[in-house]
Amino acid sequence: MAASITHRITGTALYFGSFLITAWIVALATNAEWYSVIESVISAWYGQVILFLWAVAVLYHFANGIRHLLWDGPHIGFDPKTASTVSVFIYLFAVIGAAAIFAATTWL
Repeated sequence: MAASITHRITGTALYFGSFLITAWIVALATNAEWYSVIESVISAWYGQVILFLWAVAVLYHFANGIRHLLWDGPHIGFDPKTASTVSVFIYLFAVIGAAAIFAATTWL
Protein backbone atom coordinates (compact mmCIF):
# COMPACT_ATOMS: atom_id res chain seq x y z
CA MET A 1 0.00 0.00 0.00
CA ALA A 2 2.78 2.44 0.88
CA ALA A 3 4.52 1.75 -2.43
CA SER A 4 1.42 2.74 -4.37
CA ILE A 5 1.03 5.98 -2.43
CA THR A 6 4.74 6.73 -2.78
CA HIS A 7 4.48 6.12 -6.53
CA ARG A 8 1.76 8.76 -6.77
CA ILE A 9 3.66 11.21 -4.57
CA THR A 10 6.84 10.81 -6.61
CA GLY A 11 4.85 11.30 -9.81
CA THR A 12 3.55 14.59 -8.45
CA ALA A 13 7.05 15.60 -7.32
CA LEU A 14 8.38 14.84 -10.80
CA TYR A 15 5.64 16.97 -12.32
CA PHE A 16 6.54 20.01 -10.23
CA GLY A 17 10.27 19.30 -10.41
CA SER A 18 10.11 19.37 -14.18
CA PHE A 19 9.09 23.03 -13.95
CA LEU A 20 12.27 23.78 -12.00
CA ILE A 21 14.43 21.91 -14.50
CA THR A 22 12.67 23.70 -17.36
CA ALA A 23 13.24 27.09 -15.68
CA TRP A 24 16.93 26.25 -15.36
CA ILE A 25 17.19 25.28 -19.05
CA VAL A 26 15.26 28.35 -20.23
CA ALA A 27 17.43 30.62 -18.07
CA LEU A 28 20.52 28.95 -19.49
CA ALA A 29 19.35 29.67 -23.01
CA THR A 30 18.01 33.19 -22.53
CA ASN A 31 19.06 35.28 -19.54
CA ALA A 32 22.44 35.26 -17.79
CA GLU A 33 21.11 37.08 -14.71
CA TRP A 34 18.26 34.65 -14.20
CA TYR A 35 20.63 31.74 -14.77
CA SER A 36 22.99 32.99 -12.06
CA VAL A 37 20.07 33.27 -9.62
CA ILE A 38 18.87 29.74 -10.37
CA GLU A 39 22.43 28.41 -10.27
CA SER A 40 23.01 29.98 -6.85
CA VAL A 41 19.85 28.31 -5.54
CA ILE A 42 20.84 24.95 -7.02
CA SER A 43 24.36 25.12 -5.58
CA ALA A 44 23.14 26.06 -2.08
CA TRP A 45 22.64 23.27 0.46
CA TYR A 46 18.85 23.40 0.16
CA GLY A 47 19.08 23.23 -3.63
CA GLN A 48 21.27 20.15 -3.33
CA VAL A 49 18.71 18.55 -1.01
CA ILE A 50 15.94 19.31 -3.51
CA LEU A 51 18.01 17.83 -6.35
CA PHE A 52 18.78 14.73 -4.29
CA LEU A 53 15.12 14.20 -3.43
CA TRP A 54 14.19 14.75 -7.07
CA ALA A 55 16.76 12.12 -8.11
CA VAL A 56 15.28 9.71 -5.55
CA ALA A 57 11.82 10.40 -6.99
CA VAL A 58 13.03 9.78 -10.56
CA LEU A 59 14.68 6.48 -9.68
CA TYR A 60 11.81 5.31 -7.48
CA HIS A 61 9.16 6.19 -10.05
CA PHE A 62 11.19 4.47 -12.79
CA ALA A 63 11.74 1.25 -10.83
CA ASN A 64 8.19 1.10 -9.53
CA GLY A 65 6.88 1.74 -13.04
CA ILE A 66 8.80 -1.31 -14.27
CA ARG A 67 7.26 -3.31 -11.44
CA HIS A 68 3.79 -2.18 -12.54
CA LEU A 69 4.59 -3.23 -16.10
CA LEU A 70 5.51 -6.69 -14.83
CA TRP A 71 2.28 -6.83 -12.86
CA ASP A 72 0.19 -5.80 -15.86
CA GLY A 73 1.91 -7.99 -18.43
CA PRO A 74 3.13 -11.41 -17.29
CA HIS A 75 1.77 -10.97 -13.70
CA ILE A 76 5.20 -11.43 -12.10
CA GLY A 77 5.57 -10.64 -8.38
CA PHE A 78 1.90 -10.04 -7.71
CA ASP A 79 1.57 -12.07 -4.50
CA PRO A 80 1.70 -9.93 -1.32
CA LYS A 81 4.96 -11.28 0.13
CA THR A 82 6.89 -10.80 -3.11
CA ALA A 83 5.32 -7.38 -3.65
CA SER A 84 6.42 -6.24 -0.17
CA THR A 85 9.96 -7.53 -0.67
CA VAL A 86 10.27 -5.88 -4.06
CA SER A 87 8.95 -2.62 -2.58
CA VAL A 88 11.78 -2.57 -0.05
CA PHE A 89 14.34 -3.19 -2.80
CA ILE A 90 12.85 -0.39 -4.89
CA TYR A 91 13.11 2.04 -1.97
CA LEU A 92 16.74 1.01 -1.43
CA PHE A 93 17.51 1.26 -5.15
CA ALA A 94 16.13 4.80 -5.28
CA VAL A 95 18.08 6.10 -2.29
CA ILE A 96 21.35 4.28 -3.01
CA GLY A 97 21.12 5.12 -6.71
CA ALA A 98 20.59 8.81 -6.01
CA ALA A 99 23.49 8.78 -3.54
CA ALA A 100 25.70 7.11 -6.17
CA ILE A 101 24.71 9.70 -8.78
CA PHE A 102 25.50 12.54 -6.39
CA ALA A 103 28.80 10.95 -5.37
CA ALA A 104 29.80 10.47 -9.01
CA THR A 105 28.89 14.02 -10.00
CA THR A 106 30.64 15.47 -6.95
CA TRP A 107 33.90 13.59 -7.41
CA LEU A 108 34.11 13.70 -11.21
